[in-house]
Amino acid sequence: MSLLKLYDIHYQQLDATTWYASAQIITPFFLNYLDLLNNLQQLFNPHLLSKNKVEELRHMQWRQMQWYRMPNVSLSKREIAHRQRQQQRTGVRLLLQSLLNKLEIIDTLDDAIFPYRLANSQYYVCFSHTGAHNKIIANQHKNEQPFEPLDNKVAVVISAHRPVGIDIEVNAVKWKVAQRFYHANEMAILRTLPALQRDMIAKLLWQIKESFIKVYQYKLAQGLGMDYSYLIADLIRGATSNLPLLHINDNRSHYRIALSTAQQTVIIY
Repeated sequence: MSLLKLYDIHYQQLDATTWYASAQIITPFFLNYLDLLNNLQQLFNPHLLSKNKVEELRHMQWRQMQWYRMPNVSLSKREIAHRQRQQQRTGVRLLLQSLLNKLEIIDTLDDAIFPYRLANSQYYVCFSHTGAHNKIIANQHKNEQPFEPLDNKVAVVISAHRPVGIDIEVNAVKWKVAQRFYHANEMAILRTLPALQRDMIAKLLWQIKESFIKVYQYKLAQGLGMDYSYLIADLIRGATSNLPLLHINDNRSHYRIALSTAQQTVIIY
């Protein structure tokens, strides 16, 4: 049974055959911290509780504090990355199951080949998660390396119609990365924009490229080098829109693009 939990879950139907969800995944370390905070008021007002309840909460407090007194660990970057990938893999599958439950669909994921599909209904499935944000903090005195709690965003989209793509991203795209991979037509327009707007559109382009890579199974460099400059005008209008979810028609691919700025998510469906 997974110890990860989903928080701040958002569900959205995009059309008659397409649904997506986004959420945060929180590790047990952080969950115990939340539980402890929730119980502090009761712990400091024992006269409101029975004797048995006071002892139960004190015991809970003791158990939770053991999470904070974590054993000294010294993991390699590879081990850290492996642990983070496991947590992200679990998180997106938890979110998929949550979405299926919401839609009252009984099915299982077939992830043997791309694109992923549900085994029985054959709905197409696509996942995304933010990059790993765990940091290693070097202790100045004991050279310890405790983990910060993982706090990742995850997203999933399913469609009964055709392959779909999704990308959730909280970080900006570095300008030198855009210069390396983006199409010359895109760069020509981006260079004319004010810095803040340029960075915002560069990020949305990256998410669109990532999503189409998942739809068409492009190689990474090929997908990042595709020319989506014809979408930039719509992206600029969409970036300043107050709509919770903006839809753009991509007449070249015959797909639709959904932008959720609040959830920092792009969906190709």
